[in-house]
Amino acid sequence: MALLVVASRNRHKVGEIQSILGPAFECLTLEELRGAPELIEDADTFAGNATRKAVQLAAWLGGSPQSIVQSAKSEPLVLADDSGLEVNALNGAPGVYSARFAAKDSTGNSSDESNNAKLLQLLKDVPLEKRTARFRCVLALVPVLKTGPESSSQVCYANELELQTELFEGVCEGRIASAPGGKGGFGYDPLFVPTGHEQSFAELGEDVKNRLSHRAKALDKLRRRLSGAL
Repeated sequence: MALLVVASRNRHKVGEIQSILGPAFECLTLEELRGAPELIEDADTFAGNATRKAVQLAAWLGGSPQSIVQSAKSEPLVLADDSGLEVNALNGAPGVYSARFAAKDSTGNSSDESNNAKLLQLLKDVPLEKRTARFRCVLALVPVLKTGPESSSQVCYANELELQTELFEGVCEGRIASAPGGKGGFGYDPLFVPTGHEQSFAELGEDVKNRLSHRAKALDKLRRRLSGAL
């Protein structure tokens, strides 16, 4: 079994990752690590944010070993996800700001409800045929060293981790509905209708979403990359 330490406190996201990857992988969240740091994501691309979070967490784990990680039978890996919604009529917004789209400041996340409400307001005069959009996900995978660096600086150590980072991207095309639909999922799921369907991600259900989604496509690439190590 491969141990993945997921750089997220979002239970919905980590649960989705676990469900897609299956029982050959064990996913831990930041909530399961003592003293886990707040991870900074201030890059202007999904790849930049995913890499930044993964490297920060891997470096912290290297210097602050956790028993749950040290006891792993296989080499632990850090998995960081950055994903969001890109709406063509909004020139790709909200993009990397998807989680804090409706926030008054640039640091704190806003609620799903307020993000969805802002998106609908901005698109209220946009006809259905021009409400095209996509979900994009970039995963960053970094190895965890079970002992921290003793002879190199933290900057050099972080740079080395960044050089070892592998990226996996997935995209799901669709459109934005005129009103929310469904109670499932999270984030913009009630508004996003994937191409080839008439229902939103929140209506289609977890099984269908986990076959179609941007995250599922990125995770499939990651799973195939790791399959030889299991």
